[in-house]
Amino acid sequence: MIDLTALTALRAVDTHGSVVGAADALGFTPSAVSQQVKRLERQTGVPLLERVGRGVMLTRHGRHLVDAGAKVLGDLEEIESGLHRQAEAVAGHLRIVAFSTAMRGLVAPAVRALLDTHPDLTLQLSEREPWDTVDLVASGQCEIGVVHSWGDVALAIPEHVVAARVARDLADVVVHRDHPLADRTQVTPRDLVDEGWVATPEGTICRQWLTRMYDGTGRLPRIAHQSMEFDSHLAMVRAGLGIALVPRLGRQPLGEDLVAVPAVDPVPTREVLALHRRSMASSPAVAAVLTALTTGG
Repeated sequence: MIDLTALTALRAVDTHGSVVGAADALGFTPSAVSQQVKRLERQTGVPLLERVGRGVMLTRHGRHLVDAGAKVLGDLEEIESGLHRQAEAVAGHLRIVAFSTAMRGLVAPAVRALLDTHPDLTLQLSEREPWDTVDLVASGQCEIGVVHSWGDVALAIPEHVVAARVARDLADVVVHRDHPLADRTQVTPRDLVDEGWVATPEGTICRQWLTRMYDGTGRLPRIAHQSMEFDSHLAMVRAGLGIALVPRLGRQPLGEDLVAVPAVDPVPTREVLALHRRSMASSPAVAAVLTALTTGG
């Protein structure tokens, strides 16, 4: 009999391209993941992984096992959800992955009340970027993912994953109180063409949106400093090192030194989406989490 836990570990190795990456995603040690894969190889009698450079990839046998096993794991997940629905039980263990501002401003506040209401439910939270979160949900390595989608910046979501909007967030241009724009009631990208920005790195969704804002100006945003964390953006703006486009969700208080100026043409708007696999659509626990995220608790 194929060990389903070991099959999940093999699928994680495939998704992340290494045993270390799979271990990090699953909350195991690399040694534990390696042992699970070896157990599968003993059970099946065929090699499932081969080393490529510093990483690993699935053999032909491993690819067949992961692809065929995905349906088995999905069917089991659907059966379990159906049992919980029949029992009307909000129970079990769910892994929730979210981007950092949603974790601070949406997930963490909602989870406390949810756990108090449903003592048989346990949750494990972790932070990831949206593209990674989509992969984790799609591959069965978490049950619920919270992602954001800015305007027309595409976020590809597989057909077997359901996306539900749980919030809408706006971003403001944050400037130092001594900045010439601090007294404006609103700004457009044309007002900002000569400004130095504190921004997220190239390739992130937020950076893509900042670049799209400049469409029609004939310019690109001038990036003065880069950081993944919006709290760091605010610290740099507070120090007079540039301006930043910072979402309101999970944003720390600006204090006396910073001013948030609304942006228009376009208005920086992002949809906050909760993802889960279709096989979990009937799960009362998933429904309870979605409700909590939508209502803020």
